[in-house]
Amino acid sequence: MGEVWRAADEVLGRAVAVKLLLGDHADESATARFRLEAQTAARLSHPHLVAVFDFGAWEDRFYLVMELVEGRSLGDLLAAEERLGAEQVARIAGQAAAGLAAAHRQGIVHRDIKPGNLMLDAEGAVKIGDFGIAQFVDDPSAALTTTGQIVGTSLYLAPERALGRTAGAASDMYSLGCVIYQLLLGEPPFRSDTATATLYQHVDTAPVPLRQRGVDLSPAFDSYLLGLLAKQPEDRPGAQQVADWFQSDAWRGRPEPMPMYARTPPQAAPSAPYAPAPAPAFAPAPAPSSTQEAGGVTTYRLPQAGSRRRRPAGRSAPVRRRTGAREAIRRRPRVASAIAGTVAFLAAVYLGMSLFSPDSGSADTPGPGPTASTGPESPAPDQPAQDSEDDGDDGEE
Repeated sequence: MGEVWRAADEVLGRAVAVKLLLGDHADESATARFRLEAQTAARLSHPHLVAVFDFGAWEDRFYLVMELVEGRSLGDLLAAEERLGAEQVARIAGQAAAGLAAAHRQGIVHRDIKPGNLMLDAEGAVKIGDFGIAQFVDDPSAALTTTGQIVGTSLYLAPERALGRTAGAASDMYSLGCVIYQLLLGEPPFRSDTATATLYQHVDTAPVPLRQRGVDLSPAFDSYLLGLLAKQPEDRPGAQQVADWFQSDAWRGRPEPMPMYARTPPQAAPSAPYAPAPAPAFAPAPAPSSTQEAGGVTTYRLPQAGSRRRRPAGRSAPVRRRTGAREAIRRRPRVASAIAGTVAFLAAVYLGMSLFSPDSGSADTPGPGPTASTGPESPAPDQPAQDSEDDGDDGEE
């Protein structure tokens, strides 16, 4: 697309990058279109996008003044390390997808995502450059390409682009999937001897899962990457979805917590009869109330005179008063029955002593009338009763 030069901004006193685009036909229509695309790219402001500061023409060539990224591209990184680990690739993928999401929300499609356009700054953060410029270069009115030429690298071109269709946001996601694939394996998913054969592979050939090619990767990561490389644009996830997925721990393939289900109330088994708790020995068991059947009742002691009892946590005062009243009703008959039984027992003992105790004073004191006893009196031991009657009869004779 052009040449990139390191330059000095003499007005602001900073180092910048100046990109001279290819082509030498900067007519009025091309100038207007380039101005529009440059202004659109300059509106993008995101930590993972290369900022555009200025634009213009010089010797019939368009140029862009951009943020200078002190670092290296992913292409340079692949040339030095061949392949990267899953941890580093997930971080790069999440940041690149976040930058693409910011551009897609503005209606801007990059159209040429490849390792050379993804920069890493001094802190290792991703910076995507050339937003909107690929669309301008591919425009026939700009006269910068020959008729029928497709802008973009064949190794990362989406199937719909290979078929000559208009690029969309899903096209950028397919290209990003090809870059991620190459970062993990060391080579892109499709490569042939000619560019035309490579384009046919993008259209017709299914990508081989990375785990089958010996890459140490979680099944979740491998499956998600195949979704990015789907042949149909509508089957690929959006940029924001990809950013959220990689910025979480989902790519590690860790098991997720089980969903919480609503607990169903336990149902009593029909075969098990109800066995009530044994009642105390001193009183019969009271019939269970509706409150007891619902969930158990805590018995409260009646409040003492002159003292206040703190209300238990989680229970209301009406329930306590009703429970205390039932306890008082259950205890009151027991106390009254005990007192009545004691009184009856004492009265019975006193009556028995009065009726059955011997009376020593009744034998010496004569009564005024006949005795109440119906039986005959016992005679004296030394004087029989018959002798008195015989003596009386003899005196009359």
